[in-house]
Amino acid sequence: MTTPTNPFAALRNDNRQPDQLRPLAFTPHFAPHATGSVLVASGDTRVICSATIQPEVPRWMKEQRVPGGWLTAEYSMLPYSTLDRKPRDISKGKLDGRSSEIQRLIGRALRAAVDLRALGQNTLWVDCDVLQADGGTRTASITGACVASALAFEKLIRAGQLAKSPLKTLVAATSVGVVEGVPMLDLNYGEDKEASVDMNLVMTEELAFVELQGSGEEAVFSDEELASMLALGRKGIRELLAAQRAAIAAGIATLCA
Repeated sequence: MTTPTNPFAALRNDNRQPDQLRPLAFTPHFAPHATGSVLVASGDTRVICSATIQPEVPRWMKEQRVPGGWLTAEYSMLPYSTLDRKPRDISKGKLDGRSSEIQRLIGRALRAAVDLRALGQNTLWVDCDVLQADGGTRTASITGACVASALAFEKLIRAGQLAKSPLKTLVAATSVGVVEGVPMLDLNYGEDKEASVDMNLVMTEELAFVELQGSGEEAVFSDEELASMLALGRKGIRELLAAQRAAIAAGIATLCA
């Protein structure tokens, strides 16, 4: 009798180990009219993340005389990003609750990483557009948006519009969960749908938490399961940070070419 090379293959529909991220790739400068941009591919999930600078701040900042700049995010899933066509929000006349919650999360994550005073009287618009969704679109958006912002700041420095990068630290995000009793890292859509526990982690380079979202899906979880998920999440975040650094370096090298 032959021994399976991957004893968890039956649990993971893409043959990954429980502690393994999906294949990750960044394509810098994907949207040439944005100040900085990247296409992030996490397994079959693909998101265009762009960062665009505008020389103005929101009116409330002017009225309250708040120093520095601002950063805000928008998130959308294109109609063909899912198996069934997803109507555009504009066709419904309002942003759906899920998209609103996700773009607020992206904005919070990036503002934790950016020195808004160093932005000057500017607003950085972060746009995340999902081309293809297979789970983890919010975590891929945060991870990609950080790379896009780093590239945008580098471009502004080279143009003499910023003295230094306002990016204080990298920030990345991943998901963890419990599927059929096994803690797993970076859930795809099929796993997310079957998970008894689902959690998203947003962390900085120092492995400090920016946000932690988790709940049982008609289930509960133990201290041991929580500890396992957090350990998996930290491992994944470290790998994402390394990939971000490589993508930023490659993008900057392209700017120099």
